[in-house]
Amino acid sequence: MNQMKPTFCILCTMLLSFGVAAAQQQPQPDPFAGNLFPPELIMQHQQALGLNEEQKGLIKSEVRKTQTQLTDLQWGLHDEVEKLASLVKQNQVDEGQTLTQLDKVLGIEREIKRAHIGLLIRIKNRLTPEQQARLLGITNKTRE
Repeated sequence: MNQMKPTFCILCTMLLSFGVAAAQQQPQPDPFAGNLFPPELIMQHQQALGLNEEQKGLIKSEVRKTQTQLTDLQWGLHDEVEKLASLVKQNQVDEGQTLTQLDKVLGIEREIKRAHIGLLIRIKNRLTPEQQARLLGITNKTRE
């Protein structure tokens, strides 16, 4: 048992140092910045962008559909996270079962991110190149 303590401490130290090193890395640039635009930004500047009624209607429709989808996914995510939490609270954690449950949680999180990006793509595809250029100018001004 005494030999196990130093090994455990070394393992913990290694894991902590990996975590610290990862946290100290420089954040990666946002690959979507300037390329995809949040619907709120578009609707706040709809007159400056010259959105027509068809574009407004399509954007609103896409946002509503995505919100419905995201609500369902969020409820599912909460359920799966609750199950994961109950597994790791046990005195003896079944690694296989817990990792399988983690995969379910990560899968739903992936679906949520995919739905968000899909919405942004569909919205961008409804905008003209001129409107996209105006939005880029607006976002650059707000960053300054």
